[in-house]
Amino acid sequence: MACLFCDIAAGSVEAHRVLQTEQLVAFLDIRPVFKGHVLLMPREHVVTLPDLPAELRDPFLAAGQQLAAAMVTGLGAQGSFVAMNNTVSQSVPHLHMHVVPRTKGDGLRGFFWPRTKYAEGEAAAFARSLVNALSQPG
Repeated sequence: MACLFCDIAAGSVEAHRVLQTEQLVAFLDIRPVFKGHVLLMPREHVVTLPDLPAELRDPFLAAGQQLAAAMVTGLGAQGSFVAMNNTVSQSVPHLHMHVVPRTKGDGLRGFFWPRTKYAEGEAAAFARSLVNALSQPG
């Protein structure tokens, strides 16, 4: 069974990675709601949150917390939006958490997610900012 996110986890598909552990990978969404929008996923192929093994729950949520903090410290956002879809609206059937930088007045309303694009080289700069923020203690 081919899975784009499994291929990203394996390194056979390029992605702007911002966090990697033995269990998890986080990378920039290629169609971000706002620049810096990250997808966090388990390396193991898990389709939905109810399928997530118990031993991955804490590391998955802890990484989500780290990414939410990095939106503020690394990108200068005022906060973040964190969401997961399960089956419905899940464009890739591999569990992933969206962590989106937010600023008051940014225009995000409800569950309509407008998408943007990165300019040439811009995604790499956003990824570096998040990697740097994640490497800072505390």
